[in-house]
Amino acid sequence: MKKFRKVLDGLTTSSPAGVGGSSSCASAAGTPTAGPSPREIDVAETLTSESFQICKTVRHGFPCQPTALAFDPVQKLLAIGSRSGGVRILGRPGVDCYCQHESGAAVLQLQFLINEGALVTACADDTLHLWNLRQKRPAILHSLKFNRERITFCHLPFQSKWLYVGTERGNTHIANIESFILSGYVIMWNKAIELATKTHPGPVVHLSDSPKDEGKLLIGFESGTVVMWDLRAKKADFRIHYDEAIHSVSWHHEGKQFMCSHSDGSLTVWNLRNTARPVQVTFPHGKTQRDGRKESCKPILKVEYKMSRNSEPFVIFSGGLSYDKASRRPTLTIMHGKAITVLEMDHPIVEFMVLCDTPYPNEVQEPYAAVVLLEKDLVVVDLTQSNFPIFENPYPMDIHESPVTCTAYFADCPPDIIPVLYSIGAKHKKTGYSHKEWPVSGGTWTLGSQTYPEIILTGHADGTIKFWDATAMTLQMLYKLKTSKVFEKPKAVEGGRGAELGEEDPYAVQMLSWCPHSRLLCVVGISANLILYRFSKHDANTNITVLEVRLQCEVEEVISPSDTENTPCLSDPSGHSPQPPPSPRSNTPDSARDSIPCLKVKDRTIRMPPGYQAELVVQLLWVDGEPPQPITSLDINSAYGLLALGNCNGLAVVDYIQRTVLLCMSTLELYGAADPFQRLTRSPRKSRQSTPDFCMRGLSNFYSDSKKRIRTSYQSLTELSDNQVSMDAERSKSPTSDHVNGHCTSSSSQACAAGRARGPGGPEGPRLARRGPGRPPFRKAQSAACMEISLPVSSHAEESRENSFSRSRSSSVSSIDRDTKEAVTALQFGESYGRKTDALPTPCLWVGTSLGLVLLIPMSIPTDDQERQEEPVTMAPTGTVLMLKGSVLRFGFLDLRGAVISAPYEVWRDPNAQEDPERPRKRKLVNFSPSSSQENCGEGHLAVVCSERQAVVFLMPAQVCLHVHNITEASFVLRADLVSFCNSVCLACFCANGHVMTLSLPSLRPLLDVNYLPLTDMRIARTFCFTNGGQALYLSSPTEIQRITYSQEMCDNLQDLLGELFTPIETPEAQNRGFLKGFFGGNTQTFDREELFGEAAAGKASRSLAQHIPGQAGMEGMKAAAGGAVGELARARIALDERGQRLGELEERTALLMTSAETFSKHAHELMLKCKDKKWYQF
Repeated sequence: MKKFRKVLDGLTTSSPAGVGGSSSCASAAGTPTAGPSPREIDVAETLTSESFQICKTVRHGFPCQPTALAFDPVQKLLAIGSRSGGVRILGRPGVDCYCQHESGAAVLQLQFLINEGALVTACADDTLHLWNLRQKRPAILHSLKFNRERITFCHLPFQSKWLYVGTERGNTHIANIESFILSGYVIMWNKAIELATKTHPGPVVHLSDSPKDEGKLLIGFESGTVVMWDLRAKKADFRIHYDEAIHSVSWHHEGKQFMCSHSDGSLTVWNLRNTARPVQVTFPHGKTQRDGRKESCKPILKVEYKMSRNSEPFVIFSGGLSYDKASRRPTLTIMHGKAITVLEMDHPIVEFMVLCDTPYPNEVQEPYAAVVLLEKDLVVVDLTQSNFPIFENPYPMDIHESPVTCTAYFADCPPDIIPVLYSIGAKHKKTGYSHKEWPVSGGTWTLGSQTYPEIILTGHADGTIKFWDATAMTLQMLYKLKTSKVFEKPKAVEGGRGAELGEEDPYAVQMLSWCPHSRLLCVVGISANLILYRFSKHDANTNITVLEVRLQCEVEEVISPSDTENTPCLSDPSGHSPQPPPSPRSNTPDSARDSIPCLKVKDRTIRMPPGYQAELVVQLLWVDGEPPQPITSLDINSAYGLLALGNCNGLAVVDYIQRTVLLCMSTLELYGAADPFQRLTRSPRKSRQSTPDFCMRGLSNFYSDSKKRIRTSYQSLTELSDNQVSMDAERSKSPTSDHVNGHCTSSSSQACAAGRARGPGGPEGPRLARRGPGRPPFRKAQSAACMEISLPVSSHAEESRENSFSRSRSSSVSSIDRDTKEAVTALQFGESYGRKTDALPTPCLWVGTSLGLVLLIPMSIPTDDQERQEEPVTMAPTGTVLMLKGSVLRFGFLDLRGAVISAPYEVWRDPNAQEDPERPRKRKLVNFSPSSSQENCGEGHLAVVCSERQAVVFLMPAQVCLHVHNITEASFVLRADLVSFCNSVCLACFCANGHVMTLSLPSLRPLLDVNYLPLTDMRIARTFCFTNGGQALYLSSPTEIQRITYSQEMCDNLQDLLGELFTPIETPEAQNRGFLKGFFGGNTQTFDREELFGEAAAGKASRSLAQHIPGQAGMEGMKAAAGGAVGELARARIALDERGQRLGELEERTALLMTSAETFSKHAHELMLKCKDKKWYQF
């Protein structure tokens, strides 16, 4: 424990030049004031750098861009490979593991070593990897890199250590999976086909050994050639030539015939006795036309041929539909006897696999389910019921049901909130699922000892909000809210304009603010609206209150930088900002024809089910043909009954209890005479810049205007961010005050500043006039939300963009582009001191702007419940201004002992519950006042302010700067949060260059600085958020949420929180075929593959053909090997125990049989003596 002592003499001790370029933090308001009397503050800080370590914990969601599928029928584990080189291994709920190939090459195929706790992956870089699954964190044990041939197909027979590898050249190689060394035994394509064949058969598309004889290998080539290769004799038993290309082959379990799927939509059945022609050719979806020909069909990409004892055989395949049905969705066809069932899927089918009871290919398979991997979903079909229902997916695979636009993470929530949300959400779950248990049930998972309620909120492009239970490293959907039900459906616009706007998402969620204690939810939409929800367990019929706010500057605010960086000038800004009245009624005068919102709220009584119910909607209005600007900041306080919102035009404060607008002012009006910048007037129509075509909150990648116009739909945004384009060095740099959580608060980048001039008669005027009120102003909205991110369009364009970007860079707060408005970027309600002379804390609103300025607005709120309903809340800016470098991101408050001062809140009460008229309910407020949280530490508190460049700690009410830390100079902060951690508090920051940092409080000592995500994109920047307990999350792909921890304690205990993938299970014994069936049908022949493929018999393969790469070195590889050895010992011990147990059972059964025989002999002897002297007619 270390104590930091600071002498408060009114001057900055950490930064001699002051914060934000001013001479002193205390004199930032324009007039220097004397500091408080010198005294000491002792703050004990317990956090050290040893308390922090960053690592990934778990990944949730559907694997992005899946490519391969595999299943272990004994361990009941499912593996999914992706195009980015990731592998997800799924078991029972809670067992979810993510692995990543370092190369990032796409996964082509997956093969489980059934019941061995290992997995083989074949990647697009022609490398085979062996993963050890006998540990909670799987690791690569061996890799084999092919140098001269490309891998196309792999096959691993059951209980074999030899892997067959087919290549693009048509050759088949054999690798030992124990040593990952190639055998000298090679099946060359020219030996497999007939010598008379003059054409190449194409790549190998199928490999499988005969169920009847493991010494026979069936090789399928793309051209339509099928070869049965005798491994012992090293020659072909037979060759089949078919006119159509082959996509897949499936054996009958007896090994006498097999089925092929072809590119013309046909299925062929071949018998081994006669391979001259197929036994059967069918076109399942091809109808016979009038001329007698079959209509052309799409290829059947895969077929599975499975047998069942008690029913007809199953033939399951994907594709094969006729081409004239192009509008139909992708299908999976199930042919069960003569019945044909076609299952339509919502997305294209990537791969499917039929799950069977037995792992032995020569036994009756008894299929019970079909796993279908789609491009954006995972579906499991129950094959045991005639209607083929699907199983309810227990994994959170629908995060991306609509593109995620924002996230919020809450740890250590009230314990009663999760059961309540789950009970409400369970009433709206879909029905019709299979009643059987989820078939993927492998692994083991137990609830950790140190768990606390965690909730994740995701906002989506279609306006939905999902609540997820994230407790104990799991993710389960609790409740789903649709914000679009508040609005009327937009009417179609005539002409081509409607088609253009139809691609947009008018209900997209832009920002969320949720209080778990009061259960208030505030949602900001992309259409410049704000919805306030209250939680209720009862349904209600209510009318939604609408407040319309005219928050729009009619004249461009222009900020002129000073000649020197450290001396901002003052001027009178009067006459350049709107004067909207505070009353909501006067916000929509009759004379203003264009004072309309973007969306229309339902004006009738609405029945609202239990859950979150809309109470109030605040909408920003169009002004003079100009759309409202997106909301950039938000805060709500249930104890005060107030909510505040801001954008690039100003600030609005709403009293949601009395349904009134308390404050609606531009940023200039908030400053009054304390404005530290010189603002020049300009003609409102001649030089207004058209920046909105290039700026919008949430956009990740920007092409130059000549290369590509930005698509503003969030769906298009997601597609743009999926390109995985690498960022250049300038991406992590930001001109001062350019970025706030993805907001561009200056147009210093040329993409924002080089907009076309817009005049009243220009081309932009008629286009705006044609826009109706039913659509949001995506393409026109002038936003303070833009980030300059360079894409490699061309070398010339990149160079010009980089040069223009660097020319506009500056490290001064006052060096602001001339065409930029000052946005409100941070808001925070709390008990504080609005003036230096205040003796007691009062409710205040802290306002942070894009220029790094902080304003304090004190408020007077009636304390009595009745007075709060009737008496107005008064608030007025005091002119208090503090300065920082960069846009303000976050506020936080500490008492003089360093403990967090939480915002006051109102305890939740059901608004629709029945009340006793004699005993009316009162509001229960929980207040965390600075004066009540400390007794002998003196009056006042500490205010922590973090901007995109700096973190500053102020002493209130003296407004003296105690500590300053320049977080970054080369980059900028995207997200900052005050988090509780190990019974202390710290400031966590995420920068655009990928660094994750933590700073101690209040001394702002750097504790952690890790280059975690060097290649960030806007999706990560938009969704990254910290929470208490040393955890954070972000959207690692459009479909997956990655959770991380920066706590050393959690990293050490992570193994206890994760599930076990491998569990020792005895491999089921093979079925007894019986004497007669084996005599007449022939027993399955086995042979020693080691004798054929071993080095002694086949020799060594060419070293230039493939390169063996050992597993990960260091402690991780040693742990993996140790884990494998321990697993082998455990399996051997279990096998011995099971063998001893079986011997004991056999001995008991033998003794029981002997006793039964003795009893039978005794009874037989007694019966013989009884009947000895009787005559035959006496019986």
